[in-house]
Amino acid sequence: MHISISTGKKIGGGLALAAALAFAGCNKSSNEPPAASLHERLGGTAAIASVVDTFLVEVLADTVINRRFNTLPPARVAALRLNLINQICAGTGGPCTYTGRSMMDAHAGMNIPQAEFDALVGDLVTSLDKHNVPEAEKTELLNVLGPMQTDIVNK
Repeated sequence: MHISISTGKKIGGGLALAAALAFAGCNKSSNEPPAASLHERLGGTAAIASVVDTFLVEVLADTVINRRFNTLPPARVAALRLNLINQICAGTGGPCTYTGRSMMDAHAGMNIPQAEFDALVGDLVTSLDKHNVPEAEKTELLNVLGPMQTDIVNK
């Protein structure tokens, strides 16, 4: 088997197959770097931590939901912060591991109404906006976190 290439030279045997596969594999996308994960596009774990810090400030100022948070002891707030960072980091393709309880277990018996969940989401969106997170990444993150609603809101 021989393949002619533009130089007019012939490549024989196994080299022909290797050349054919190499040329067949050449396309525009193979020269592009792999797509960045949402974690990377958000700026990595440090940027996520910064958004979470802003989010916690927003939540504590939100009169719709702050009663659920403003009496937590400092150690519990620190654990909540770490869990949020790890949950977002892991959910967006980062290197973190979320080790907290399931959303269903963590919110069992809290009787959270839809209005409180919506206020929390609003606080997150405000925090993302304050950090200039682009719309595409904001939407993608909300789509990652959104399915947790069914385990958080009282049915």
